[in-house]
Amino acid sequence: MIWEELDWPALDRLRDGFLHGAAAKGPYWQSASDLASYDFTYGERIGWKWDQVLRELRQRGWRPASRHVLDWGCGSGIAARRAISFFGAEHFDSLTVWDHSPAACDFAADAAATAFPALDVAAATPGLLASNEPLGLLLISHVLNELPPAALAALRALVGRAAEVIWVEPGTREVSRALAALREEFLPGFHVIAPCTHRNACPVLAPGRERDWCHHFAPPPGEIFANPNWVRFGQRAGIDLRSLPYCFSVLDRERASTAPPGLSHVIGRPVHFKPYARLLNCDATGLAELTLPKRTDHALFKQLDRTKAPLLYRWTRDGDKITAGAAFDVGTAEASAPTSSE
Repeated sequence: MIWEELDWPALDRLRDGFLHGAAAKGPYWQSASDLASYDFTYGERIGWKWDQVLRELRQRGWRPASRHVLDWGCGSGIAARRAISFFGAEHFDSLTVWDHSPAACDFAADAAATAFPALDVAAATPGLLASNEPLGLLLISHVLNELPPAALAALRALVGRAAEVIWVEPGTREVSRALAALREEFLPGFHVIAPCTHRNACPVLAPGRERDWCHHFAPPPGEIFANPNWVRFGQRAGIDLRSLPYCFSVLDRERASTAPPGLSHVIGRPVHFKPYARLLNCDATGLAELTLPKRTDHALFKQLDRTKAPLLYRWTRDGDKITAGAAFDVGTAEASAPTSSE
């Protein structure tokens, strides 16, 4: 696919369906051209969200142990291709794709087979979905706002059979809170790997927190802003190319998180004022609105404004004021303890 081959009417129709709820009424793919054009544009944007989720998993020191992957609700298959490429195709034996649209299954399977010739790629059979056999790594992407009750029940059953789950959704308040509620439902049978730094009840769902939701932002590739094709796409689709909000949940049935005690995840984006930065912090103690005075640590203040990395930090606090902090990476020993400029 190249820009000159895009099926713009198909993209317009798909966008209208996503905005007005038609996507929840059944298969919306009409042709391979639909899927190719979607994969090249909207799918690529979803891929950038997956890239950021996968970076965070690497930052935390986690990778799947399963050698078999099921991409449920695969669409064009962007989630599976991003995950398999990131972790390395040599670490997997098979990929199974499923979508309520046979055209999507065909497209996703063909694209994956082309990208990973040594991988055993196939569409899911009804028997596989209906059985009680254990599953390996289950990938779920951008489906929650499209699922009728029966489909959601079927997905819950699949999660119950999975060894590991990576689930990525849009970063809207409604979808994020729905995913958080599912996290609570699945928690007894799984270890929470991300985004949570704890396995306590989700603080976003606590009474009085109805206006909050767990969401994050992925950085788009910088070069797209100088690409007239992406600029045109953003204008026609009514999309702010700079903003890629997402929410996600990663679960592992056997292995616990390696997150050290006291690790925090910043929700959304920090807000910078001239004398201080303000952020919504989530850790084992719950949600808290924290401030970082600029004079406390100029470098940290600047980093919070400019970093494109997932916002995992270890803080030293005096009440709701940050007195020292450091970004966390399991592979960086220096990040194991907060530092201060003082």
